[in-house]
Amino acid sequence: MNKKLAIIFLSTGALGTNASAADNDVQQLDEMVVISSGIKHTTAKSAKPVTVLTGEQLRMSVGTTIGDTLKNELGVTSQSFGSGVGTPVIRGQAGPRVRVMQNSLGNNDVSSLSPDHANGVDPILAERIEVLRGPSTLLYGSGAIGGVVNVIDNRIPEQVPDKLIGGAGEQRYDSATNETSSALKLEGGKNGFAYHVDAFYRDQGNTHIGGTAIDEAAVRLHDPSFNSLPVGELQNSSGLIDNTHARSRGGSVGLSMIGDAGLAGASINSLEKNYGIPPDGHGEAPVNVDLTQTKYDFKGQLNKPFAFAEEVRMKFGYTDYKHVEMEGGVAGTTFLNESFESRLELEHQPIGAMKGVTGFQSLNSQFVGLGEEGQIIPKSNTNSYGIFVVESLENGPVTYELGGRVEWQTIDPEGLASVSHLPVSGSASALWDINDQHQMSLGFTHSQRAPQVQELFTDGFHHATRSYEQGNANLTTETSNNIDLGYRFNAAWMTADINLFHNWVGDYIYQQRSSDQLFNKDDGVFQRSGMDCDECFPLLNTQQAAAIFKGFEAQTVFPLLQNRYGAVDLTLFGDYTRGTFEQGGNVPRMPPLRYGLQLSHEKNDWSTNARLTRGEAQTHAGENETSTASYLLLNLGAQYRLASFGDSEMLLFAKGKNMLNENIRNSTSYLRNFAPEPGRSAELGIRVSY
Repeated sequence: MNKKLAIIFLSTGALGTNASAADNDVQQLDEMVVISSGIKHTTAKSAKPVTVLTGEQLRMSVGTTIGDTLKNELGVTSQSFGSGVGTPVIRGQAGPRVRVMQNSLGNNDVSSLSPDHANGVDPILAERIEVLRGPSTLLYGSGAIGGVVNVIDNRIPEQVPDKLIGGAGEQRYDSATNETSSALKLEGGKNGFAYHVDAFYRDQGNTHIGGTAIDEAAVRLHDPSFNSLPVGELQNSSGLIDNTHARSRGGSVGLSMIGDAGLAGASINSLEKNYGIPPDGHGEAPVNVDLTQTKYDFKGQLNKPFAFAEEVRMKFGYTDYKHVEMEGGVAGTTFLNESFESRLELEHQPIGAMKGVTGFQSLNSQFVGLGEEGQIIPKSNTNSYGIFVVESLENGPVTYELGGRVEWQTIDPEGLASVSHLPVSGSASALWDINDQHQMSLGFTHSQRAPQVQELFTDGFHHATRSYEQGNANLTTETSNNIDLGYRFNAAWMTADINLFHNWVGDYIYQQRSSDQLFNKDDGVFQRSGMDCDECFPLLNTQQAAAIFKGFEAQTVFPLLQNRYGAVDLTLFGDYTRGTFEQGGNVPRMPPLRYGLQLSHEKNDWSTNARLTRGEAQTHAGENETSTASYLLLNLGAQYRLASFGDSEMLLFAKGKNMLNENIRNSTSYLRNFAPEPGRSAELGIRVSY
């Protein structure tokens, strides 16, 4: 592995050594303002790792889920659970350690509670997606030690458009699931009022794959329910994953009143989604998930309301969420969540070279998980209140950023003693513009995360994950100390970005598959491992242990050609996360080492690319978990921007995915042995903006 990394970066260094002094001109890079950082910076002035997807780049990246959309970004993978579910994994962290938001407010679904729960955000309506890591995540919660994903869709307009009626329409087809998806957006305004209307519909069939669905040898290693099935009698499909169809629809309506003094606006959003869970080969009734979510959001902003303030921003959101797991058409497990979230931010006017934002955030929710035998998670009221501050100071070529957050969280479960925690977090970072070509950054974040309700009080059989899940009411606050070191190089002949991170996490909370006990679903009792039974399932215990996460993200871009035939760029990239426990052993479900190259060509309104990614085998799978094999992933992309017709523009795009038709097992997925990633497929799309 280290030899292969050396080849990539030594070749990069050799190219740098042979570059002539005449080629050291600075290349002008596209800079985008990071909206989610509280203090608005361009990406080139951000001391923390940040990813921004917008415009045509976003349209080419959009997938069926947020995880699928971001999985090719450095440091980000997707925790898939069939085609209907894909939550983002950032630097090996997922679930409650990655906060997914819409327009800077939490989505407040239950996707962070379990890997089979779909996220309530569909990326097809997104206008912009930002991924934050490091100090600025404290603005949105101390527990997001992996990062924050903010999906921005302009649901509540902040500016009055220059025409009364405008918008966009998009149509896609993907052969991987025979998916058809449609999206429509209408926006406009006049005389200080602006409106936004959007809607989408997505219909997916079963997922096509490049081999067999179930890795029978792997599942028999640690899942005792297969012991009663003779080898060869498992119901296993080839070329297709049964029961992975999905259907979703949703839409939003928003209205704003905007003036020089500020703005006030509100929106309502609805989402309905039904998706299947890949079968386990026993021939039992299929499991489907029926999800519904309704959100009401309000946004207000005052510009320079008093002498000290630059802006005062207020947001409030109400979410009503329901998620029912149906086994053969009968409700098996139901999750209900009703939440209220609010945040108030004050961005003060610059004090010399210092600017910053301070604020208050609250989250109040009522959650319950109902199973066949009653509550698997007791009805619980969770109340969380936090205050935060982030300040930025420019001192010559160095920009400093400091942040802090204090939260108070209490969970009051029905019939059990309440639990309270007081997480305290802080951060510091510095960005040094050495000269026009070289830039370095260093950041430190101390972050504490209070355990969530399902980590504390879960106690019951969960149909979709095929396991008995057991929480731990004695969990303590999880503490993370993370260091980020970054280097950025910018010249006419090459641009490069390298980020190194090392994260020490005390009392890291995780689910561990038991090696001693099984759950007998027929009898409703636990029994020793090694005993055969038709309905014996793994026991997942919630535990804590000190852990270390370390790794890197790196990318270099070489402009190879620019003439009348167009411009050709070569991109080399790689990322890696290694998670270990201090007492020995590996943190389960970590992504593997990935590296590769991309060739991109642009000429006028045409652009094409070919991207080859090598994923190494994940042999550090964790106790009672199975390893995953290495793979080669070849993706192709092309888009053509048609000439404008009046005020309208048309974009045609096409993608070829997994062109080598590899049967890829995703090491971050709980279902890696039952549902590989989609096989060779083609996606076609058209987008009209007017």
